[in-house]
Amino acid sequence: MTRPLALGYIRARVQTTADEIAAVKVDLAAFALAEGLALGTVYLEHPRTAPAAFEALLDEVRSDNDVWVVVVPTPQHLTDGGLQVMRRDLEHHGAVHVMVAAATP
Repeated sequence: MTRPLALGYIRARVQTTADEIAAVKVDLAAFALAEGLALGTVYLEHPRTAPAAFEALLDEVRSDNDVWVVVVPTPQHLTDGGLQVMRRDLEHHGAVHVMVAAATP
């Protein structure tokens, strides 16, 4: 049986290191596996290019009906409008849910 497809979304800070990003990606993959999801693309948002990664994520959601959920590492990785706005933006394009992998940073 195929596991539902999840996409990841990480908002990097200016001082975020490549090692920190790699660790967060591992955490997202472990969370997705534990939830019975298959983790696809993990989008990385850089402060200087925001919201380019989120727009690319929305493009994938629009073009791939298999995307079921978007996973963020912590609430701090949600878009500027927070969980409500991120859910609204994603759900506007289909039945895509937002899951937070960890409740606290």
